[in-house]
Order: sequence, then C-alpha cells, then structure tokens
Amino acid sequence: MHPVLNRNLFLVKEHVGMFKAASNYDVFDPVTGEKIIHCRENRIGLLTKVLRFTDFATATPFHVDLKTPEGEQILSVQRGMSLFLSTVNVLDERDYRIGGFKQKLFSIGGSFRVLGEDDSELCTLQGKWTGWEFRFLSGDREFARVSKKWAGAGKELFTSADNYMLQISEDVPADNPVRQLILGAVMCIDKVLKER
Repeated sequence: MHPVLNRNLFLVKEHVGMFKAASNYDVFDPVTGEKIIHCRENRIGLLTKVLRFTDFATATPFHVDLKTPEGEQILSVQRGMSLFLSTVNVLDERDYRIGGFKQKLFSIGGSFRVLGEDDSELCTLQGKWTGWEFRFLSGDREFARVSKKWAGAGKELFTSADNYMLQISEDVPADNPVRQLILGAVMCIDKVLKER
C-alpha cells in the first residue's frame, strides 16, 4: 500500500467542466495544500462518452486510476455497465482486486456494503438523505466520513464539479487495507450517486 494513504485528511476536488464525459479529480493535503493524488478516468470508450450526455449516464461503466503526481499507481476504482444497483471494484497498485462496494436496495441517502477481498462485509457506507454526508460504519464504530464542501453557488450551478473532504479516523491503523477502500469510496459516491 502506498504511504500517501496513511494520512487522515484528504480534500478531493473534481475538475471543473461544462460538457465533460470523463471525471477527473485531484486530491490535496488540506493542511499544506499539496497535490498528493491525481485521479483520472482515461479508459473511456466512444459509446460511453456519448451515453454520458444522455439519461443513461449513471449506468455507464467507469475506471478511475489514482496515481501520485509522479505517476506511481496507488489504486483504481471500476464498474461495468449498471442498470439498477451498482457493484464497484477497488484494485490495488498491481491491479489485484482488494474489495469493493455493493449498492443497497431501497436506501434513503445512498448506502453501500463495503466488501473485503473475499466479499465479506467489512462495514457499511451510509449516506444522509438531508445532506451530502457519508459515514463508514461498523456497528457504532465510525471508520471515516466523507462530506461535500460547498464551492460557491455559481460554480455548482453552472458546472458539474464538486469538492469532498475525506476524514479517516485515527483508530484506523496505518497500512490497513481498509484505507484503500475508503479512498476508493469517494470515487464510488461521486460516480454512482452524484451524477444522477
């Protein structure tokens, strides 16, 4: 696991774009402002690009690569075509599946089962219907929280860009693989729920 994932705070900024088919993000250390991760959706076919501008946009496949600014692979998040409930896979830097997310049926605010490598449930990702906030929970224990940072009415009204703050609990040990799943979840939330 890449050492950049041992941080506890990440600011995820989606690239601004009015008519964009691919989603691209930059991840910053919110304390220093240093850009620490590039997230790019480079593997996108022509048909997918066309469908992104239709009512089928949320059903299209995606593959987002997360790399250091120097180009080192950290992980990737991918999903095939999805007509109803999404299943998203998270791959490590060697392209081995380390877990993923399964969207829950009839969840208010958005909810996913967070799965380990063997598809056992590690925790749940719960959204609030009253706002853009998601929590990683296992019973009463919170592993992390993702919240949308408001970027100003003009930007939000006229573009499709969002900013997210990810805060991982101090209780999650460094080098714990769940950190990869938590960071991958930010892409999952944005691609599966936000772009509706």
